[in-house]
Amino acid sequence: MVFEGIDGTGKTTQVNLLARALSGRGLPVLVTREPGGTAAAEAIRRLLLDPAGESLEPLTEVLLYAAARAQHVARKIRPALAAGRVVLCDRFADATLAYQGFGRGLEIGALAGLNALAAGGLVPALTFLLDMPPAEALARLKRPADRMEREGIEFYRQVRRGYLELAAREPGRYRVIDARPAAGTVHGLVLAAVEEMLHETVCRFSRA
Repeated sequence: MVFEGIDGTGKTTQVNLLARALSGRGLPVLVTREPGGTAAAEAIRRLLLDPAGESLEPLTEVLLYAAARAQHVARKIRPALAAGRVVLCDRFADATLAYQGFGRGLEIGALAGLNALAAGGLVPALTFLLDMPPAEALARLKRPADRMEREGIEFYRQVRRGYLELAAREPGRYRVIDARPAAGTVHGLVLAAVEEMLHETVCRFSRA
């Protein structure tokens, strides 16, 4: 399962809340993030997000994200899935489409092909889009802004529009949740969707 959304919507908080809830039910859980998740991918993350670093061309940026994803999927996500663990990831391939496609203006079809290559065809079973207006989301950020978070409000409006369009294309995989209420309220909605998915999975196995 993946949590997506613009910066400041509370993805990391919700990932951790869901991890605790699932672990409390005896399920083995892996919490990870993108870019990152392995030593090499975390090094790429630092390069991508360092506000004092060299300015990156959009193509350079997206290729770095793809390199981090390929390493992450091969070294961490696939082994965890093979071991029967529930993988919760803070961002995945759709972030590339939203940020570098809708935000930076790179061609969506080319990015989708790059995502498929980097992720080896891996697609989340369920994707939560935590949605809220960019001005409200960015106002929530308490830490110093990283390189991506320093983009202007119009950039984030385009990214949000991209996420909502992606969710509309795949309503079976996406759950769009208003991220403005308190974290506990949002967590309740997330947990209800996960329980629904788990129930449907059990029912499918029962009928097999």
